Amino acid sequence: MPKTLRNVPIREWEAGDNVQGFALLTKKEQRQDRNGKSFLDMELADASGSIVTKVWADSPALNGAYEPHQFVAFRGSVKNYRDQLQLTLDECRQATEADRHFGFDESKLIPSTREDIDDLWRRLERIYTEDVERPVMRRLAAETIAIHGKALREHPAAKAMHHAYRGGLLEHVVSMAELGRLVCSHYRELDRDLVLVGVLFHDLGKLKELGAMPANDYTLEGRLIGHVVMGRDLLIERCAAIPGFPDDLRTLLEHMVLSHQGKKEFASPVEPMTPEALALHFIDDLDSKINQLRNSREAATGMQFHRGLGRYVYLPPIPTPEEVRQAAEMEVIAAEPHALEMAEMDMPPEEEDGEATVAEPAELEETTAHVLEELASEEGRSQGEVIREALLVYRSQQARPAPKGVGKYRSGRSDVSQRADELLRQAARRNR
Repeated sequence: MPKTLRNVPIREWEAGDNVQGFALLTKKEQRQDRNGKSFLDMELADASGSIVTKVWADSPALNGAYEPHQFVAFRGSVKNYRDQLQLTLDECRQATEADRHFGFDESKLIPSTREDIDDLWRRLERIYTEDVERPVMRRLAAETIAIHGKALREHPAAKAMHHAYRGGLLEHVVSMAELGRLVCSHYRELDRDLVLVGVLFHDLGKLKELGAMPANDYTLEGRLIGHVVMGRDLLIERCAAIPGFPDDLRTLLEHMVLSHQGKKEFASPVEPMTPEALALHFIDDLDSKINQLRNSREAATGMQFHRGLGRYVYLPPIPTPEEVRQAAEMEVIAAEPHALEMAEMDMPPEEEDGEATVAEPAELEETTAHVLEELASEEGRSQGEVIREALLVYRSQQARPAPKGVGKYRSGRSDVSQRADELLRQAARRNR
């Protein structure tokens, strides 16, 4: 019988796992299958991620007492469906205080940004203190941050599409502002003050459109009015609080907030008609889409259909830092295919009883091959990795007497060097 994983983060689940623990129920909808049987289409989440969840007609969990935005205790199995992981629940109920003895902890179940929120905040303050030039625009940004900063630090940027977690709106705004600086440095005709302040206000209406975590659901205002118009209203309110705020700047900023979705069918009353409005739209669109792809890659790699983009996308695995380091070293060695031989040639001759001696090619080949074979076997590494390490050792010992069996050849090229070159080329090809 497969082992059950208990209180393991969602991000670490794999197809075939049986899982048990606690999660935040973020979605619950009752539907019917093609045979007319009822089932629940749900989503469970924790601080590490979320997973599509099903409760089928034959499950005791179908009639359980639990609702969206509640913490639940569950038991189920993980499957792979259409290239995505999916959880099928066997049991589910609302979590209680008694569950704390079994590992229930709300702080581990609220999806949150992986960025350090204090660091994000410092970056936000630095941008709007140092990079906004007009005093009146700098004051507008400073007063807005002072009034809405507490909510901005905690709020999600969306219900589901992108940055839909605690601190997501702050992460989104900082990312866009830093990207906006780069765009304005490249396209120097853009008004940097307008772009940066537009970034600050473009999604500020989401503070009213969405509830804070863990609820993260639409408010009545959010459904009836929407964050685009509410963001414009917040902008007008803050501009009115500054005596003599220029009408032309307010109008341009209003247009940017109202048009940042890009198209009328995406809830923008108007479409971008100024260079800064167009830049804001594309910066927003890029940051939100990259965030969606990052989240999808963390859930599953390879070719998959992305519902948000409405197309198939290919998301290869991200190499680990160690894999990146090894690949870089292999590329350096591959670019200098005779590096090992050159290192050998630079070694001083072995001295024995005051006389220089030279190792025979056959002796060196047999000894080296034996050592490589033993090292590779004992350490579970490839011969290419062993040779790379040996090369680094050779280079570091160029000024030292050579050990017995590693001498300087007076002519010709060693068979060992030829074999090393070939091993290095193969290793480099495998790591590319």
